[in-house]
Amino acid sequence: MIRNATAEDSDRIVELLAQLGYANTHSFCKERIQELLANPDAMLFCYEIEGSVIALLSLHVIPQIALLGSFLRISYFIVDETMRSHHIGSELEAYATYIAKERGCDRIEVHCHERRKEAHRFYERHGYVESPKYFIKQITY
Repeated sequence: MIRNATAEDSDRIVELLAQLGYANTHSFCKERIQELLANPDAMLFCYEIEGSVIALLSLHVIPQIALLGSFLRISYFIVDETMRSHHIGSELEAYATYIAKERGCDRIEVHCHERRKEAHRFYERHGYVESPKYFIKQITY
């Protein structure tokens, strides 16, 4: 079952984030979830089976100034490593596509680190094409 995430899901979300290499998020995760839930252009979903959260999908709608449609960005997409290959990711991807159409988006974008080869194959199977380059500027305080 796909449902809206809540701040009460933060402990499980922290565990899922750790599976993707995002360690030490416990001290701020609950606060970030609350920020996302308050943002009208952000959506955060959990996939739950028998009361257990086994996947997370974070989406953002980003309006474009030079293009007619907005785009939907998949910010985080995590299926518990013990539950992969059970079509849960496909259900969540289809849900993201549904949301994109509902919100008037003309495309979906996702950044996926080059080390995540299995995730690349997943996206390619679902019709995504690689569009390099992606530049990041790290801001330090």
